Amino acid sequence: MLRWKASCRTCRLRVAVHIGNEPENRCRRSAAVYDHHVRILSVVGARPQFVKLAPVAEAVVAAGHEHVIVHTGQHYDPALSDVFFSGLGIPRPDVRLEVGSGGHGAQTGAMLERLDAVLERYRPDWVLVYGDTNSTLAGALSAVKLGIPAAHLEAGLRSFNRRMPEEHNRVLTDHACDLLLAPTQEAVRHLADEGLAGRTVLVGDVMVDACLRARDLVEQARTAVLATSAEGVDPGLPFVVATVHRPQNTDDPARLAAIVDALAALPVQVALLAHPRLTARAEASGIDLRRGAIRVSTPLPYAQTVAAVLGSAGVVTDSGGLQKEAYLLGRVCTTLRTETEWPETLEDGWNVLLPFTEPGSAAALAALATRPAPDNPPGRPYGDGKAAVRAIEALERARTAAAG
Repeated sequence: MLRWKASCRTCRLRVAVHIGNEPENRCRRSAAVYDHHVRILSVVGARPQFVKLAPVAEAVVAAGHEHVIVHTGQHYDPALSDVFFSGLGIPRPDVRLEVGSGGHGAQTGAMLERLDAVLERYRPDWVLVYGDTNSTLAGALSAVKLGIPAAHLEAGLRSFNRRMPEEHNRVLTDHACDLLLAPTQEAVRHLADEGLAGRTVLVGDVMVDACLRARDLVEQARTAVLATSAEGVDPGLPFVVATVHRPQNTDDPARLAAIVDALAALPVQVALLAHPRLTARAEASGIDLRRGAIRVSTPLPYAQTVAAVLGSAGVVTDSGGLQKEAYLLGRVCTTLRTETEWPETLEDGWNVLLPFTEPGSAAALAALATRPAPDNPPGRPYGDGKAAVRAIEALERARTAAAG
């Protein structure tokens, strides 16, 4: 079965060189032997990782390397998984671990148990992990314990909130990995402060690659600003896009009720893209999401999410990815947290932190959600949209240096 392509250095013919399970390293036209390809195994499992995977997968193909995609199954709902592979043009996963949901320990342990056999089978030159999920940590640990080089894309992010599982995943992954692909100068500084400067390369943020490409496609196609699945939202009237899924906001029934009450009372429509966690916690706590200003939708495919943000008056979220996408798309964001791993978004008030811990939080949200955009346009701290190419080049250089 055809897995990947590479270019022969002698005749420059792009030929299939991976048949079945073993690579064929001799060009069928020139008979020249070549070994410049890199076998990269990506471990992904959650919605934000699929978005990051899209530009990386394209960069791997453009560079002529082999790419093995392992889907852990951390997010298994089709609205959070399959729709992103089809909508972003990502190749189907080569391996599905199908771990499903569960507690952090059980889920991470199940991934480790199944990943070991996969990595032994493929023996990649690099295991590439993304972001800050349990899939990220499991991929890194499995690789380093088997003596396989591991690289972390989006390394060096820190919220400094040790109550967040994602923060532990970030720190542990960075200290385990051999190569740290940092998205920002701030991330580089964090890694240097932790003694990891020697493993760090600044490549930029691959989410910029994906977000700007989706923005351009939406604008060129004049895509509707909001998918019809956002029931009851009139795109001709002002609306905000909202998501809530963090445990600190969903697991406390009183806090979740206060957030939903505040969203329902906003003076504009609220397109609530309801994560399965939010739906389950609201139902268990007897909280009605479909009331007042709120219009509930299932999570949207990525391009439709970008279109919704572009058509909105602002974003209300506790998501790390969406607050940054709002910044990149020039929309104000109100983040329902005490901290952010993307401090650059706070510049000039594009993003404002609003933890729902004080009695006046609802009134503050009403004032912040539809505030006007700052006078100063967003900066470009996350790069120019070519981070994926730089990341693959960094893997190539590191492999060449190790071989030499």
